[in-house]
Amino acid sequence: MFKNPRSADGGAEDTVGAGSAAGGAAENDEADREAVEEERAELREFVKGLRADDIKSGHWFTKLLSHALNSYARTADWQYFQERYEGVPPDAVVDARIKLAARYAALEGGLSAGAYTATVAATLGSLGGASPATVPAAVTTAMVDIAYTTRLQLRLAHDIAVLYRVPVDLDDPEDMWKLVRVAFTIKGGESVREGLLKAAPALTRRLIKRYYSKSALAVGRSLPVVGRHLLQRNVIKIGIPVVGVPLAVVLNRWTTLITGRHAREVFRNEARVRELAGRLSERTLHPGALPWVAWLVMAAKPGPPSDDKKLLMRHLTRAVRERHQVTDEELARLVEIEPAEVWRRLEALTGDLSGLVTAAEAVAAVDGPASPEEAAVLTELRVRCGRR
Repeated sequence: MFKNPRSADGGAEDTVGAGSAAGGAAENDEADREAVEEERAELREFVKGLRADDIKSGHWFTKLLSHALNSYARTADWQYFQERYEGVPPDAVVDARIKLAARYAALEGGLSAGAYTATVAATLGSLGGASPATVPAAVTTAMVDIAYTTRLQLRLAHDIAVLYRVPVDLDDPEDMWKLVRVAFTIKGGESVREGLLKAAPALTRRLIKRYYSKSALAVGRSLPVVGRHLLQRNVIKIGIPVVGVPLAVVLNRWTTLITGRHAREVFRNEARVRELAGRLSERTLHPGALPWVAWLVMAAKPGPPSDDKKLLMRHLTRAVRERHQVTDEELARLVEIEPAEVWRRLEALTGDLSGLVTAAEAVAAVDGPASPEEAAVLTELRVRCGRR
């Protein structure tokens, strides 16, 4: 499970690379259901500690962040996964954990949906008239489901970052916000609706379209950004009780798969860029010139560098600093880089400069084929380094 890992039993998590997923699922079905029920009971206590104002304002999400990650992140670290999946490549472990999380999300959806009625949806939509200090029982039912999937998806995104060796400092607001952005990728009401229409069974799509144009969006607009998206994503399965059980199962599973796949894409890419930065730093014979050459290539194309290039520059300067004890304050203060300054620095170097050309080619290709402007810089660099 995705509860505190040091206290969790083995369960389905140990089936990475197993030959028969169906057999393992059958054996673990009852244990998994009991584990989900246990977590639902824990989260029910968490929800009971909320005020109606917490839900209306979106502060429930802020409180859940601490509840979901603080102790979990201290134990679900790289060492934990190394011990549990020794010798298994990260891609295989990530794939297994995405499937596992989606399975638990679907199980929980089935357990929650049986309690959903039109009264629950109406009560959730009328929180504005509730006592600020009291969460109605009907809202508690819905919030346990929402809190479960929210916590599960946050922890899944965290685990994927850890497995790809991407540091996430939960005390750093920027890192925390990045984790939240990765875990919850839906951007707005319209995209939520379109995604739900694709995921839902065909017979329910007309109902979803009609429902989502009315009360669901009205409820969602009353919450802050993250809380609004999460409520929009979940309230639809509450408001259509006729198809509640299958729709809750499908949507819980689907949104968790989306979280896992997006987290895999983001953190695997960051791991790739970090590895490239490390290799370039390790192989260079000219650590002082390497960041200048890299930035010259990145700045060649009009407009700001791509996210991958900016990420590479950040990790490259760090790798050069840590491996070669080289820190260039002049480059750090630079607003616009002049090619002539880079050429001047190259003229002052001795030895084989071909490694700088190879590094520059890798920098240009980090986000795809080199642009014409980058290709021109590479051509000039080859000529100048070839003089040696």
